[in-house]
Amino acid sequence: MDIGVKTDVGIIRDNNQDAYYVSSDKDYPLFIIADGMGGHKAGEIASGMAIEIISNNFKNYFADVTTVDEEVKDRIRKSIDEANKKIYKKSMEEERYSGMGTTVTLAHVIDDKIFIGHVGDSRAYLLRDGVLSQITEDHSLVEELIRNGSISKEEAKHHPQRNIITRAVGTSDKIKTDIIVERKHKGDILLLCTDGLTNMVDETRIKDSLTMNEDIEKACEDLIKLSNDEGGFDNITVIAVKF
Repeated sequence: MDIGVKTDVGIIRDNNQDAYYVSSDKDYPLFIIADGMGGHKAGEIASGMAIEIISNNFKNYFADVTTVDEEVKDRIRKSIDEANKKIYKKSMEEERYSGMGTTVTLAHVIDDKIFIGHVGDSRAYLLRDGVLSQITEDHSLVEELIRNGSISKEEAKHHPQRNIITRAVGTSDKIKTDIIVERKHKGDILLLCTDGLTNMVDETRIKDSLTMNEDIEKACEDLIKLSNDEGGFDNITVIAVKF
């Protein structure tokens, strides 16, 4: 398993509100990205809290790990629930953090399965046999408009409200987490990324970067550069894992 990771503030923003985690435990790999939102560095606090709470929860879990699917899914839900409650509590108690929240997309690899936990509009992709597939579904206003037929995918790329998300960790007392399970195959590449990449770079160019670079770390660097070359309007974070 080869792992690449890269985060960048972008061209426009003053601070990086993205956060990420890559576990050092090769037996039970865990990868997390979080894209914070909120003024005066509140988004930075929210994404950092989410990463710390979820990763610590999983560290405790590794000692008593199980491969029963429902228990793994339950651990993902409980970890994100805990992050949600603590971030929401902090936002309610401290005015400067009012309204803060974060996306969370994580991948936990056990044996031949990839367990995905997802809230928000960061994304998980799987590249297999030259085909790039989006695993997660955006929790965003434009995604709802696409689903009900109001706009096309092409129109969504330039929609003035494309950055409005409908679900985030820490913005309410309860959260619903999407759980997806994928089989992993030899040669697959898993990509986790924030919308600083996907709002700027189309999926064809993302696929090409992952396919053409033998070095997965170099692929991540190329993806950051592509986003910045297109304007770098947002923070960009990518984690790529080649099995």
